[in-house]
Amino acid sequence: MTRCVAFLRGINLGKRRLPMTELKRHFEAMGFADVATFVASGNVVFATGARDLAKLETRIEAHLVKVLGYSVDTFLRRDGEVTAVIAANPFADDPPEKGGIYVSMLKQPLPAAQAKGLLACATPTDRFALLGRELYWRREGGVADADVWNSPAVRALKLPTMTMRNLTSLRKLAAKHLV
Repeated sequence: MTRCVAFLRGINLGKRRLPMTELKRHFEAMGFADVATFVASGNVVFATGARDLAKLETRIEAHLVKVLGYSVDTFLRRDGEVTAVIAANPFADDPPEKGGIYVSMLKQPLPAAQAKGLLACATPTDRFALLGRELYWRREGGVADADVWNSPAVRALKLPTMTMRNLTSLRKLAAKHLV
């Protein structure tokens, strides 16, 4: 059995509220073992015998739309991939004084042109790094104050759907569920 983390996009935002106990039950109904949720932002840890994570993402998305009535983009990572994402932090030697480091999970690595375009959108308060299927964002200042994502240059890139987590939260998830 492989230990995986499902990072769900848009759970518990707006009208999409559901108790994590219910989300846990939905994953158990799909036949996963050792299911646990971590904070109320759509992080589900579970064990599976499945080998093809892309197919498993599709299966989870289909199940969740059926039981919840709305689509939930799902980004799966094996336990070792999550710990590697944490360890690979490209901003480890330059943490922001005020703000944080965030990691966005993508289904596929960004094509070279999009990646180059995004890296060029850095600002004095926002820097980016791409490592495989993860986009790291170093933010100096509050996330709510960030306007980089609405800038014409970033919007023109038409980035794919992704889900973002604070690196501190990822560390806590790993310490609690993946060690």
